Amino acid sequence: MLVCERHGAGEPLVLVHGVTHRRQAWYPVLDRLTDHREVILVDLPGHGQSPDLELAGRTVEETLRAEFKAFLADQGLDRPHVAGNSLGGLIALGAGAEGDARSVTALSPAGFWENARQFAYTRQIFERARAMTGRLGTRAEYVAQTRAGRKLMYGMLTAHPARVSPDQARGDIRGFMRARPALSVLLEAATPFERDIALDVPVTIAWAARDLVLPPWQAQVARRRLPFADHRMLGGVGHVPMTDNPTLVADVLLAGSAPSADIAPLLPARRGRPTGSRPLTRSAAGAASA
Repeated sequence: MLVCERHGAGEPLVLVHGVTHRRQAWYPVLDRLTDHREVILVDLPGHGQSPDLELAGRTVEETLRAEFKAFLADQGLDRPHVAGNSLGGLIALGAGAEGDARSVTALSPAGFWENARQFAYTRQIFERARAMTGRLGTRAEYVAQTRAGRKLMYGMLTAHPARVSPDQARGDIRGFMRARPALSVLLEAATPFERDIALDVPVTIAWAARDLVLPPWQAQVARRRLPFADHRMLGGVGHVPMTDNPTLVADVLLAGSAPSADIAPLLPARRGRPTGSRPLTRSAAGAASA
């Protein structure tokens, strides 16, 4: 079962980290959330302290979907708010599509490239990081303790590498080494997000303006695929924005998971959906209005 920790009180908000990261990625924003939400931090399969990523004959997408559903059931979480960064944002959007999320907030989510050539850029970043850590081996932790080493490690991930502490860097490099086997599987299986999300599930997509891993032009792809989401650009932050600006990220997470007004009765009238027909979804509604 996936390893997690729970903090605070209020409506449940599950936070999902990105590939090769760990649940502690959310620590910089945690204290800003726990007065308003019960925050659940989870390690993905093959990451942190969770068990290895085991496909058992399933696709990666099927495995992650099943593992996340089982995690929610194990924790007694019935449609919590779900937010994530990068791969975690993709998982959060998948939870919205499955009907497993009360709301979705995705920070620079994976899945909004348009072809293999575009994704090759991101793949190369992670493959280079994997090769570098492989060459360094046990010396990688020593490198993480130096200012120059942290600038090298976080230059692609954050806008302000100097704000990463030596302790955080040491933990992150251990987390990366732990996740290297899962990284290979996840990179090989990466596909665009093209699923539908019902209009009564609020969706926020917030892109880091200084994202060098999933470049900000992908935010335009997300706008086209999910036209009824709340789309935002976060200034001054990189791909993993929690360290760069915890206050900004916490505000986005709280707004995205805010108890929403009951808009369900308005949705059919807004889209002209006849009573009893299939519920409109975000991408389907977008196509209908094109």
